[in-house]
Amino acid sequence: MSKPVILTGLRANNDLHIGNYFGAMLPIIDTAKQRAGEYQVNMFIPDLHSFTTEIDHSQLQGHVMNNARLYVASGLPLDNHDILLYRQSYVPAHSELTWILDCFTAMGEMSRMTQFKDKSSKLGDRIGVGLFNYPVLMACDILLYGAQYVPVGDDQTQHLEFTRDIAGRMNSKFDDLFTVPHEVAKQHEFFGKGQGLRIMDLADPGKKMSKSADSDKGVIFLTDNPEVAHKKIMSATTDDLASVNYNPIEQPGISNLIQILALLRGHPIDDVEQAYKGMDKYGDFKRIVADEMKQFLGDFQSKLSGVSDDAIHGAFKRSEEVANEQANQTLLRVQRAVGLRPKES
Repeated sequence: MSKPVILTGLRANNDLHIGNYFGAMLPIIDTAKQRAGEYQVNMFIPDLHSFTTEIDHSQLQGHVMNNARLYVASGLPLDNHDILLYRQSYVPAHSELTWILDCFTAMGEMSRMTQFKDKSSKLGDRIGVGLFNYPVLMACDILLYGAQYVPVGDDQTQHLEFTRDIAGRMNSKFDDLFTVPHEVAKQHEFFGKGQGLRIMDLADPGKKMSKSADSDKGVIFLTDNPEVAHKKIMSATTDDLASVNYNPIEQPGISNLIQILALLRGHPIDDVEQAYKGMDKYGDFKRIVADEMKQFLGDFQSKLSGVSDDAIHGAFKRSEEVANEQANQTLLRVQRAVGLRPKES
């Protein structure tokens, strides 16, 4: 790669929600538009990661295309050759390198991963090997392209540290095979304050808004009917203090709504809090947030309906040719190092 690489991906399962949009999609698309030219920006759809939990496989292709449309509707330019939009499974080197690095990864490393422990505790006997070792695949997603910058939320920092560990281990054993991504502190410094943004579930503000939530009552999806989203906000859990304040510890529900309104307006949280501080009718405040969410979703879905699938397929074709060329160079270097291919003469 002739330029340093920024890399990110959002899993193709289910619709994306406003937490994905404001916390991941919008910041990285803004970064892509501002940094392309100086950096290569890899925006990939990790369809292989979709198999780590049970899915409806007949819907996967639809989810892949929907995610790509959401990227474009959020402002991702498809005509910039420094921005790659590709599907993970269309670059076979991701799977091939994963097997190699699996063989240099200890069971103990994977069993200590917090996400594995949290998810596996809910699955019982249905725990798949893919869920166990998916941090290795994630490491390969990064290392194949020499990506130095990878925006990670709090739930992914452990996986980034593993990526740095396995890269360092292989570099020590086989002489500098990989570019090691920067540590978490530098990632946060590079990507700014939006890094690790957490929008909470409307029905249960003690947990993060999630695509895989047991109920969608507290989740606003980007494809939700605007009227449905309006009702979800009007039904949001708050408290009995009857005073609008930004205090995530004592008033998590109302604080979450303040943050959502700040994101919708593009204003600092402090400004929004000051505008409504002490307001004692939560229903009135909810209606303000709900009305602005309804307007946002209406505008966004109008853009979404205008996205060209032909343009997306064209971007996939171009980007996957480049991604395969770059990834295969890294894979061949590793194959030679571990003895799977003859050394260069």
